[in-house]
Amino acid sequence: MEKEQISKYFERINLSFDPAHALPDEELLLRLQYAHVTHVPYENLDIINNIPLKLDEASLYNKIVLNSRGGYCFELNALYNILLTSLGYNTLSCFARYLRGEAKIPMRRHRIIIAESDYTQARLFTDVGIGERAPRLPLRLEEDTVQEQFGEQYKFKKEPFLGWVLYDYHNGEWSKFLSFTEEPQLEEDYLSTSFYCEAAPESIFRKSAMLSLKTDTGRITVSGDIFRIFDGDNVTQTTIQNKDVFDEILKKYYNITL
Repeated sequence: MEKEQISKYFERINLSFDPAHALPDEELLLRLQYAHVTHVPYENLDIINNIPLKLDEASLYNKIVLNSRGGYCFELNALYNILLTSLGYNTLSCFARYLRGEAKIPMRRHRIIIAESDYTQARLFTDVGIGERAPRLPLRLEEDTVQEQFGEQYKFKKEPFLGWVLYDYHNGEWSKFLSFTEEPQLEEDYLSTSFYCEAAPESIFRKSAMLSLKTDTGRITVSGDIFRIFDGDNVTQTTIQNKDVFDEILKKYYNITL
């Protein structure tokens, strides 16, 4: 990614920082992830509108940066990974299993990133491709260390089959959130799984509109015809009555015009 492209990416996520003076340290990664998840929405609008996804760098950059859209994990974390490597981070991109709410072990249909550099003190888990309650900031990849952010708690454990397992503390108990193993992947390795997610009749991404944008105190979401604003422990919920209301929500809360 060229310097001008990085500058436009920073503008897209409202990050007032000169890329020419960016050191790939933990502080910058913290700022990048937070800015990303609060300005680039998680969304599946192309999938439900039967618009084929393109995962090459140019297409993702045009969609997310130049056209102010969002995407889902195979789009968001793909472009974010290119940004991180362009800034000097060493990254490992891994398949992950999304475990929250699952009764059995699911297929690997998520993508995460581990980042580090000569300026970081630890390997850092970073992810900008989750619409539900999830870390807004990077997490240190350390076993059994409880890490708190924005009133939420997370920790990692290792298990024989699942590998690294991220837990979150919610409603008084620790629950499995996602897991991943550290096999390096090529960009081409994600194509078939992404295609399954966008094309398979049983894919959850084909069922209805899914949008989410993180805030300081929660997130703003669309799930089907339900619009919610999560603000701490408070949730405001309304039903989306028609397409005009839906389009207004897209523009007002996600800065998306289809």
